[in-house]
This record gives sequence, structure tokens and C-alpha cells, in this order.
Amino acid sequence: MRYPDGGGLSARERARRERVRLEAAEMFEQGVRPPQVAKRLRVSRKSAYAWQARWREGGTDALASKGPSGRTSRMKPEWRAWLEEALEQGPAAHGWVEDQRWTLARIVVLVARRFHVRFSPAQMWQILHQMGWTVQTPVHRAVERDERAVSTWVKETWPRVERR
Repeated sequence: MRYPDGGGLSARERARRERVRLEAAEMFEQGVRPPQVAKRLRVSRKSAYAWQARWREGGTDALASKGPSGRTSRMKPEWRAWLEEALEQGPAAHGWVEDQRWTLARIVVLVARRFHVRFSPAQMWQILHQMGWTVQTPVHRAVERDERAVSTWVKETWPRVERR
């Protein structure tokens, strides 16, 4: 199953789903049939039948969460804590003085320098997403920007250009 954010289920979502499965186990113990379980818990019949089969073989413990699926990340929890701190310090503290923007490429280099492990930009984006960091697009304004000239252009010049 694919999830829209690309990261699978969070710990909270896994716990919620586990509670639903455990409720199903209680219903199976009471003799409730899978179609009624599916209807009451608002899940598919297929899931209810699969849960019942697992419950029959291993009891309630068979419906417990197995934790997040997939391979464990090479990005260790203590590395994440360090990275969080490093990102808060800003790029200048780590040698990028030309501007104060973190890019995925810079973060990849930062982690590679510190831990000698190279992540792809896509992997780094996923790690940052899991850490709660989001993409931010900074607003850049030229120092020489003349707000009055801009508003005049938008009101007078742009309508003429747009008509063409």
C-alpha cells in the first residue's frame, strides 16, 4: 500500500490501527462474524477475514503491531539529534556563507562530513520529513526594490501587456 506522504504510517497511526485490530479480536472472541466486524469497525471484509484467520492461529497477540515495515534507517537517532542542532545553527556555522539557505545537497554534504555516510537527496528529504522539517521557500526581495514603481507597473503596464 502506498501513502500520499511517502513515509508510511506514523507511530500514532500504527497504534490506532492496532487498537482496531484488537477490538476485532474481542469481537471474534464473542463470536461475531467477520462481515459484522468489518461493518462495525468500518474496515474491508477482506481485512476482517484476514484478521480472523490470524486470530485463530495465534490469538490476540497475532494481531499486535509488528512495528514499522521496511529496512531500518542508517540515520541513527543520535545522528538525527545532532543534525537537528546543526540545522538550527544555520549554514554559515558550517561553512556556507554565501547565503543562509539549507538545501538538500548541503545537508547531504554536512551529514557525509560528520558521519562518513552518504545519503541521496531523496533519502535526506525523507529523513528531514520524518524529523518534522518542511520545505520552506524564502521570500527574497532586492534591496533596491521600489514598492511604488512595482505597484505602478502592476496597475498600469501589466494590464496593457496582458491584453496583447
